[in-house]
Amino acid sequence: MNTLTIDIRKAEPRDASAIAEVHQEAWRGAYSGIIPHRTLTSMINRRGPDWWANAIRKAATVLVVEIGGTIAGYATIGKNRARELRQQGEIYELYLRPEYQGIGLGSRLFKAAKARLADHGLRGMVVWALEDNQNALAFYAGNGGRDIAEGVEIFEQRALKKVAFVWE
Repeated sequence: MNTLTIDIRKAEPRDASAIAEVHQEAWRGAYSGIIPHRTLTSMINRRGPDWWANAIRKAATVLVVEIGGTIAGYATIGKNRARELRQQGEIYELYLRPEYQGIGLGSRLFKAAKARLADHGLRGMVVWALEDNQNALAFYAGNGGRDIAEGVEIFEQRALKKVAFVWE
């Protein structure tokens, strides 16, 4: 019998290539047909292994969920960037490889990211999701988030609404 271990930990520079792969697969799965193709491809290509290694070495907090030695997903977290919202922490990104979605890993990574923000003394948390990304909206609502604000992101002159979910 084989036992798979699931570990959520702070990313290390050696994880950069795997995180870049997760980023590419997850973003294509989440945003194809939502973000214009040329812009999406450019956004993905900007974040290769070197970009991720640099982000991990600098101040960014990047968490990974590892299952059986494979990086299945990542989250980036830090201080809330939206001054109009009083929550102090923010999950900037939380993504899983498509084949690892729907089995509870995202919820585990979400809870770990939320706990890490609290451990850093940040009270309350916000997450932004594009309104057209129904899977993200359902995930954050299902994890207790309250939809309290809207914003807009512009991609190739196309305005896409985004929604802020908060936790106190």
